[in-house]
Amino acid sequence: MRILSLPINNTIINLQRPLLLIPPPRYRFSTVAFRSSLLLHIPVAVSRNLCCYWFSTMTKTVRGEEEDEKQSKLSVELKEKIEITEKEREIFDRLLGTLRFCNLDTQLRVAGGWVRDKLLGRDSDDIDIAIDNMYGSEFLDKLKEYLASRGEQVQGDTVIERNPDQSKHLETAKMRIYNQWIDFVNLRSEKYTENSRIPTMKFGTPKEDAYRRDLTINSLFYNINTGSIEDLTERGIDDLKSGRIVTPLPAKATFLDDPLRVLRAIRFGARFSFALDEELKQDAASEEVRVALGEKISRERIGNEIDLMISGNGPVSAVTYLSHLKLFGVVFAFPSSSEPAPSEDCGSLCKAYLEAMWSLIQTHGLGKFSGEQRRLALYAALFLPFRKTVYKDNKGKLIPVVNHIFKFSMKRKTSDAETVINIHRTTERFLSLIQSLQLKSGAQLDNLNWDILEHWKSISVDDPEIPETSKIRVLTGFLLRDIKDFWRVALLTSLLLSTVDGMKEDQETGKVDFQLDKLRESYLTIEETICELGLDNIWDVKPLVNGREIMQIAELKGGYHIREWQQKLLTWQLAYPNGSAEECKDWMRQVKAKRQRTE
Repeated sequence: MRILSLPINNTIINLQRPLLLIPPPRYRFSTVAFRSSLLLHIPVAVSRNLCCYWFSTMTKTVRGEEEDEKQSKLSVELKEKIEITEKEREIFDRLLGTLRFCNLDTQLRVAGGWVRDKLLGRDSDDIDIAIDNMYGSEFLDKLKEYLASRGEQVQGDTVIERNPDQSKHLETAKMRIYNQWIDFVNLRSEKYTENSRIPTMKFGTPKEDAYRRDLTINSLFYNINTGSIEDLTERGIDDLKSGRIVTPLPAKATFLDDPLRVLRAIRFGARFSFALDEELKQDAASEEVRVALGEKISRERIGNEIDLMISGNGPVSAVTYLSHLKLFGVVFAFPSSSEPAPSEDCGSLCKAYLEAMWSLIQTHGLGKFSGEQRRLALYAALFLPFRKTVYKDNKGKLIPVVNHIFKFSMKRKTSDAETVINIHRTTERFLSLIQSLQLKSGAQLDNLNWDILEHWKSISVDDPEIPETSKIRVLTGFLLRDIKDFWRVALLTSLLLSTVDGMKEDQETGKVDFQLDKLRESYLTIEETICELGLDNIWDVKPLVNGREIMQIAELKGGYHIREWQQKLLTWQLAYPNGSAEECKDWMRQVKAKRQRTE
């Protein structure tokens, strides 16, 4: 087949297998015929600034060929056309119907992530509409007017005002159509001033809007009017195909304008397993960008990006980039009073734990973790080296530094900090039970300094025939009641810690063999033991004797003695899983009578 070189805006596109991007039928077309009899439909009314690409997986721009060979050998297969779902078609029809109904000379484009994901063959419900000649709120009013004329009800709409203090620089209109939220914003250009994170914005051209975006792969448009893809940076598709993370404008200027773009570059690189451009990495690691990220971006926005990295499909790659680009200490900022002070290379140690945990929870058959359990398991592993690090608050109280990272460095939920700290505390206790749970023997537990163990010993004195496994059941049961449905996460974390137990954690852990196969085997053995002991969901088991009954039998009026009895009775209940409430009360009466005789 003859290859046709088609020049568009000074860019040569070699067309071997033309991609047919067919716009809605109301537009007039010119038709170009090829010898292969394939047709390439081109809308007549195409703007001079419009750069529409019809491409195949073999497309190469002349400008980018040499750079491709130097940058990356990764080849990403793209869809030959954007496949519109039925729901998306209905939505786009309503938007175009609004143009006709209101006689609007307006171009509507889907911007950014939706176009990228569609070309990669991924589903996307992130539809952002960029409008060329009016604000999003204005178009929203027109759309509601059109829907009302059709007798269709609006499922929901809102306008989110600008709020620069919360890093919200642009008014955004939103509407729910066909159970899908759509954002509407105007095309814009941005200009940042030195030491300001708030840009000056005005209406922009499609090209200006494309170049102001964070990455070339996020700068693509899908023009709903013409049904065509627009690559106005002239490299978005090329970088997408080559698996490269590149900024449309020089990286340092892009990052200094909005330093959050550094974290977005890392997140998308990790998400798609794309390579970060060498210039981008060099500028991202610069002192200027690190300072700007710490000073210009709110901690909440930083935390949102980190959460998306940890919750994504490439958390290890993301944290590796944070460490290598010297951004780890910026995003996970420590208080100056931290003791012991973290080392400069603490990011590599944290990454080693994270990588091991990621490998474990990805193992087929190694338990089923919910999204929340998975997320917090990775955080627990990531911050495991800091489990004993504390700082003094304003009142001089020693607080776990992990609490500061979650609540102040990342502005995450208090419950996230509490859960991860609880996992760390439980991990230390789990370590002392691992051998016994593997051997199903409690002989190794006598030296533990646990109050609960004293309660069990008082029971075993009166019942010499109580099985040895009841000791394991009691201690493990109390532990699981504290950590609840995160016990599997705590077990995995303790097994990780057991591998490096006794080694100096400030050494180069990248060379440490976590013996993951052995850890998987240990985990499955211990999980089986816990389930055999009937302890899975033990936290849901209600006490056989309630507080009112304790006060009545022990003749108490309140106070800490009730708590002490609750611990004793729960110990009995765990030691005798088949015991009844009456048997438990009888035992309580015997203990009370014995105490009265000794007194």
